[in-house]
Formats: sequence, C-alpha cells, structure tokens
Amino acid sequence: MVHKIIAWSLRNRFIVLVLAAALFAWGFFAVNKNPIDAIPDLSENQVIVFTEWMGRGPQLVEDQITYPLVTSLQGISKVKYVRGSSMFGMSFIFVIFEDDADIYWARERVLEKLSTITRQLPQGVAPTLGPDGTGVGHILWYTLDAPDVDLGEQRAIQDWYVKFALQNVPGVSEIASFGGAQQQYQVTVDPNKLLYYKLGVTDVINAIRTNNNESGGRKFEMSGIGYIIKTSGYLQSIEQIRNIPVKNQNSIPIRVADIASVQMTGETRLGIFDQDGKGERVGGIVVMRYGENADAVIDRVKAKMKEVAKGLPAGVKFDIVYDRGTLIKESVSSIKRTLIEEMIVVSAVVIIFLFHWRSALSIIIQIPITLAASFILLNAFGISSNIMSLTGIALAIGVIVDNGIIMSENAYKHLAERYAEYLKQTKN
Repeated sequence: MVHKIIAWSLRNRFIVLVLAAALFAWGFFAVNKNPIDAIPDLSENQVIVFTEWMGRGPQLVEDQITYPLVTSLQGISKVKYVRGSSMFGMSFIFVIFEDDADIYWARERVLEKLSTITRQLPQGVAPTLGPDGTGVGHILWYTLDAPDVDLGEQRAIQDWYVKFALQNVPGVSEIASFGGAQQQYQVTVDPNKLLYYKLGVTDVINAIRTNNNESGGRKFEMSGIGYIIKTSGYLQSIEQIRNIPVKNQNSIPIRVADIASVQMTGETRLGIFDQDGKGERVGGIVVMRYGENADAVIDRVKAKMKEVAKGLPAGVKFDIVYDRGTLIKESVSSIKRTLIEEMIVVSAVVIIFLFHWRSALSIIIQIPITLAASFILLNAFGISSNIMSLTGIALAIGVIVDNGIIMSENAYKHLAERYAEYLKQTKN
C-alpha cells in the first residue's frame, strides 16, 4: 500500500504540491482561528448557583436553602453530581454536567428547575446563577492606583464606573470587584430606647422601607395641558432617615433619631486586599466567558481600559497585577523559536551529511505543513493553543524531522546505489 502511494505521488507531483499547498492554507486559517491560552482548561462542566441570605448561620442556610436546592437539582438531564456548600449568609451549589453537555443548554436547564424550587425557599430568597466562565477564567487582575482617594470612593468608582464599562467588552463574563469599603447607611438601634417606647426592630425596618419608595399617580388634563402625578419618596440623606416617624404615642411622633443613630459608613468586612505591603487597594478580576480566546479578550480589555482611564478622577490610574497575556505571548514565542531553531539544525545536518540541498529543502517544507495540519485537528477537537498542546507540537517536530532525515538519507542512498549500478552497466 505504501509503495503504491509513493509511486502515485511520484507520477502526480503537481497534484501532490497543490494538495500540500491547500493543506497549508487551511492550516494557516486554523492557526488564526484557534483560541490561544496559557494553561489548558481542565475544569469540570459546571453551573454555579449562588444564594444569599444574610444574617443566617451556616446550619440554617444548609437546612433551608442548600439541602432543598441540592435534592431538586439532581433530577436534571445529563447531571453527573451536585455539590453543596453552606457558610454564613451564603449558599453555593455546583451542578456538574457531563462533558458533552453544552454549557448554555445546561444553564437553561438549571434556570428552568430554579423557577419551580423558589416557592420552597424562605421568603425573599432568590437563587442566582454564577458567571458563564470556567475555573481558569480569571485572565486579568487590576487595581486602582489612587493614593489620595479614600477606599469608599475608590470602591464607588470601581462599582459604578469601571465595572460597567469593562463588562461590555466582548468575551467578558463578569468583573468581580474586591477591596475597599462599600458605602451604606447604617442605622444603629438602641435596645433600651426600643424597650422604653415599646417598639421592635421590625417596626424600625418597616418604617424606613415604607418611606423609601416612589409611587405613580395618574395623568389628568387641565386647561388643555396634560399633567402626570407621581410621588418622589426616595431617601437621599442621613437627615431624612433620622426624621422618619416610626410610631405615634399621644399624638407625638417617635422618629428614627429618637431611638437610633444614623451614619454613612462602610459595610462590615471580613478581610482586606493589600498590595505589596503598601496599603489597601481596590480593584477587579476579569472573568472570561466560556470558550473565548483568552489572548484576544485580554487585548480588548486593555484597549477598553485606555478609554476608561480618560474618565477617571485626577491621580487615579489602572495598575495591572496579573496578566495572563504575558504568559501566552511567551508560550507562542517559545514555539516559534523552537520551530526556527529546528529548521536551521535540520538544514545544517542534512547538508553536512548528505551534501544535498534539495533533501534539506524537502525536510524543511514538511515542518510548516505538518504544524498547520496539527492546528486543523486542534480546532476539530476543541483544544486551545496552550502550554501543553504547544509543548506536544514542539516535541512532535523532532519526530517529524527524524523521519524526514531517515527517509531522505535512505532515498539518497538507494539513488546513489542505483546510479552507481547504472554507471557500471554503461561501462560494460
């Protein structure tokens, strides 16, 4: 069979060259289309369900949220197993699907199931899906270098300006903020005053919630002009919260200021983010969407950062603390360098030992064509260009070169013997 293929190739050299050129062109297109990353994605095909129920202990969260969700989500099609984790005020459910299940199909099945489970959960609890990213989707970390801005304002800039701008970048699933202090109105109730006025904490909560609201009226016409009636009741200052009446006793209103203190402060934190031992920083984590090209997404995020930086306050700038793009570029440059070095070494070895430049040229041509064909297979099996796959290609180049040298030397030897026999016969 091999002899027939070789004989056919020798008789149809032009067809072989055209097929080789077409294969190389297809492979070149596959190289540009293949996603590039630094590390292979070996994470499981999973969907994360996050539920927040602040103020409750882990055991209560486990009994009333985690357990009902785990038992209900196990009946979804193509689910291998479901993992649950409970902590103070939060519940995490990891739904692991089979490898051949499409991630967005899996997310739709989980959403359908959650719509029927919500009524079994405590009132006000709403499970949400995590980002459509993988375990290695953290492609870039950045912080805000703002030495003259307090942590509360830095976190506000991150949450209300930077985050919304970067989330619009194609391929980005989520911008996870960290560090700083999330500003909020805090009402600290005095229990002795509550007891004196015969009030409860729920009375204070209901009073504040009721007075922080807007409602619509109706439209009416007068003198040929249409008017829209509505009420504006959103709280906008600490003083407005203090003046909210909680209850009337003997026709005297009891305000929030009479039983509690109101202040603007940061949310209670369980930790801080310190950079290089120089103090706290505020920043974000760029989470890449499932199946995207990490190198292209990082370049788009950096380009967007340049636009966003123009709108930052004076003295505030981005500081990238982790960039996977550097490792990606080093991996790509390494395979390029290996390819060039091996082509030079092969040419030198063949020319030195065979003194035949055409043999060296035939071997050198095999390398880029084989590499291009390998990327066609990578795309067919959904494998990205990463350290593992590129290392395998670099090792395979050695095998290709060895085979080429052996075949060229063998062909050169047989042709030399045939030529010597031909000269001997002509002399006789």
